[in-house]
Amino acid sequence: MEYKRILLKLSGEALMGDRQYGIDPKRLAEYAQEIKKVTDMGVEVAIVIGGGNIFRGVAGASAGMDRVQGDHMGMLATVINGLALQSACEDAGIPTRLQTAIKINEVAEPFIRRKAIRHLEKGRVVIFGGGTGNPYFTTDSAAVLRAIEIEADVILKGTRVDGIYTADPEKDTSATKFDLISFEEVLNKGLKVMDTTAFTLSQENKLPIIVFDMNTNGNLVKLLNGEKIGTRVQ
Repeated sequence: MEYKRILLKLSGEALMGDRQYGIDPKRLAEYAQEIKKVTDMGVEVAIVIGGGNIFRGVAGASAGMDRVQGDHMGMLATVINGLALQSACEDAGIPTRLQTAIKINEVAEPFIRRKAIRHLEKGRVVIFGGGTGNPYFTTDSAAVLRAIEIEADVILKGTRVDGIYTADPEKDTSATKFDLISFEEVLNKGLKVMDTTAFTLSQENKLPIIVFDMNTNGNLVKLLNGEKIGTRVQ
């Protein structure tokens, strides 16, 4: 197996399923089953989840809200998603811990790096909520930061599309997919994989990113078994 410890990045929108807003319990249960298959293989799994299905700080700011206030609301949205995913994982029989970058002691553990690593070593899935705990940073940045801190082997970015394309495949039918691409090429071609801060942090720390379709059953297991799924950035 290529990877022993992974950081799975899920967008908040992914949890909506076919809904326009909020959380789809069916989609959550599907994700939990996919994660269970991977933990059963002995892979250590950490997860960072977005909050866009509930609230986006940037969207709030564009509507006239204070950006810092909006980002704090977005952080709380990621905690709500983290709680939902934790519940689904535990229903699937996976021991799970939620750690947050902002202190909500009654709801989750605070993020403590050594504790997070210990949980992973004991076979628990660790969900990181609250982003980085700072405004102006996205959950992509939180994903890369946490991956570096816990010494993950790779960041797996689960999306609706099956990799990185020359253009948006949902809008441009002539877009072609990359199987492998370098960090430099992504920047030179102006491709959107993650926001620039997150991407640069990943590049500087030589942490590979794989963008893949999380909504196809079995993809996560195939990827970890070495099949060429999605696009690898290295």
